This record gives sequence, structure tokens and C-alpha cells, in this order.
Amino acid sequence: MEWKSKIQSLKEEISQYKIENKEDVEKFRIAFLGTKGKLKMAMGLIAEVPGELRKEFGLLVNEIKNEADSKWALSKNAFEHQQEATQVDFDLTAPAYHSHLGSLHPITKTKRRMVEIFERIGFAIFEGPEIVNDWHNFTALNMPQDHPARDMQDTFFLTENLEFLLRTHTSSSQIQALETEKLPLRIITPGRVYRNETISARAHCTFHQVEGLYIDEGVSFADLKQCIYYFAKEMFGSENIRLRPSYFPFTEPSAEVDISCFICDQKGCPVCKKTGWVEIGGCGMVDPAVLQNCNIDTTKYNGYAFGMGIERIAMLYYQINDLRLFWQNDMRFLRQL
Repeated sequence: MEWKSKIQSLKEEISQYKIENKEDVEKFRIAFLGTKGKLKMAMGLIAEVPGELRKEFGLLVNEIKNEADSKWALSKNAFEHQQEATQVDFDLTAPAYHSHLGSLHPITKTKRRMVEIFERIGFAIFEGPEIVNDWHNFTALNMPQDHPARDMQDTFFLTENLEFLLRTHTSSSQIQALETEKLPLRIITPGRVYRNETISARAHCTFHQVEGLYIDEGVSFADLKQCIYYFAKEMFGSENIRLRPSYFPFTEPSAEVDISCFICDQKGCPVCKKTGWVEIGGCGMVDPAVLQNCNIDTTKYNGYAFGMGIERIAMLYYQINDLRLFWQNDMRFLRQL
């Protein structure tokens, strides 16, 4: 039977047809499955098939068509996935882009370093609110309404009756601690403070402080001096500091703490005002009037307090000559630190 031999030859041809690339897939489809393909022509042989054999003919043709469809579909799918695997949408030869990782701000790093130094000698952290009332910021700290020390601090008041304000120092948190915590007390109060001052290379209207307070029995000024010496040694690797007699309404006696200027090596610069020394804070023995305002027995307890500006410490530590750089968010500056 001639038609049967033709069908068998077509089956072998489909089976042996080599598909090696995507173009061969399309050629195979056109040659065998297209409207003018060999399968279409094979179906036309039905006219040569006797009636009793046409069922057999139909089964053979369908079998060959299924084989051709399967071979075409598998080949098409294989070459499409191969192309997707090898095709990329970027240039593999382009140089790598090194992104900049974020880091802590130098003020934050300085604050954490200062806090860690004082924690090593037993100071605990006590944080208070930035909005306080007159009592905690002034009156309880031995500054009544007519006290001239109030003129030393240009204050941002929040109410017309001058009752609530942005704290001018974190000493307000120390008063809150004295009112609520049990004695003996050894705390530091880091935080942001506000003063209506002219912004310059040495001052800003917003800055940060770390203040310390130690209340116990038999505390002396010698204890305060050793605490300051310890901090200077741990922070800067030097004990080259000096204490100058000064005045604060909430401590008596009081002193200003100066440290040798590392920026100019004590030769004189704008930061140290040509003196070779930079003020880093104030300190003194807590005035008994402050303790009495917090209902503490002054015949039994006394203590010392100190306060330091974090920006000033950071200027010395990083040898920066302009405090305003810390607030300008200039990435060229921040990446250096």
C-alpha cells in the first residue's frame, strides 16, 4: 500500500529532523505543521485509501501529528528558556557602584562615648522632657523670679505667663530625679537644650549637654575633681585641665572646667580665643538650697554636679574649628567623621 509507506516515511522524517536553534524550530513548524506543510499534504492521501482502511489511516495520521506537535512545542519551550537564561538587561562589563553606608552622627557618637565613660564609674542615665516648667528649670535651682542669673540664659518661653519653656539646661532633669528617685543618687542627664543665642562658630541656639549629679553622705570637692580628671583622661587621653573659680546659682563653690586646646596645641586659635584653653563645662558642690527645695535633709546629704556641652567636646575630639558644621548636614563633612 503506497499511502501507508508514504505515512511511514513522513513519521521517520519528523523523528529524524534535527532542531539545533530557534530558527530550526520555526522551519520545522512550517515544513510539517503549516497550512502547506507535509502533514496537510499527507491528509490529502485519504482519497487513495479504500473505505475499510480509512479508520486505520486516520489513526496513523493523528499519531504522526501528535508527535510533530509535541516535538515542536518541546523544542520551542527549550530554546525560549535558554534565551531567557542567557539574556541580561545590564552591562556585565560596567564598573561596580559602591554605595555609601550610613553611620551615626558625630554628636551622637560623642554623646554615647561620654555616657559610656561615666557609666563605668557608676553613673546611671536619667532623661527628662525638653518642655519643662519654671520650677524645674529655674526656681528649684536657686533662681527665684528676681534672681540676676535668669538674665544669663536667653529662654524660649512657650506660654504668655512664662510658666512653660524649652529647657535651657538638663539640670531640670536633675531636679526631677531628686524629687522622684531614692538617695544616694548618681546620675547623668544627656539631652538637647535650647537658648536664644546668636549662632556662631562657638555657640548655637540648639545644642546638647551631659550633666552629672552625685548625692550621698560625705561627698567632697576632691571627689568632683577626680571625676573630672577621669573623664578627661578617658575622653582625650590627657589630664591637662584646669578649674577656674566661677559662679552658678545652684552650686557653691563653683568652677569652670577648661582643657588644653588640641586644635592649635595651645598656640592660640579662634576656638580657644587665643588662650590655649577651651571651656568644656562647669561644676561645683550642690548648693544646700537646691537640696532643700527637693525636700532633702542637708544635714545628712550633700553632693556635686557638673555639666558639659557635647558639641564643645566633639569639636575638641574631632578637632573641628566651627560648631555650625555639625548642624549643616553637609555629607562631605560628615563622611570624614
